Amino acid sequence: MHEMSVALAVVDQVAEAATRAGDVTAVRSVRLQVGELAGVVPDSLAFCFELACAGTLLEGAELVTEEVPGRARCTPCAHEWAVGMPPRLTCPECGGTGTDLLAGRELQIVDVYWEDSGPTHAPTREPISEER
Repeated sequence: MHEMSVALAVVDQVAEAATRAGDVTAVRSVRLQVGELAGVVPDSLAFCFELACAGTLLEGAELVTEEVPGRARCTPCAHEWAVGMPPRLTCPECGGTGTDLLAGRELQIVDVYWEDSGPTHAPTREPISEER
């Protein structure tokens, strides 16, 4: 199940960002964009995320996933369409096979909410770069 490796990578990236921030006491939630074509099952990812968080700064954190629908554009006629699952990559308008996939392969951390040891103890929203 590759969802476990994805969950472990998310936990590692968030923990690394929390360490860089220096005063994080707990991570409350992590929001991910998951493309329809990314090959990730959100329910399986949520289960694996809970296991991967055990014993870390993220223990008890909520995983919020946002599905990004697959979209394509026909190179010859510029028509755009939802590709669906299984993906339809032939243009429904002109039948062309030259297509550009515009969206649907995303798998990225959008933001993280955590608490720090500052005086207000309010959750902090921290975006995490896609680069590693």
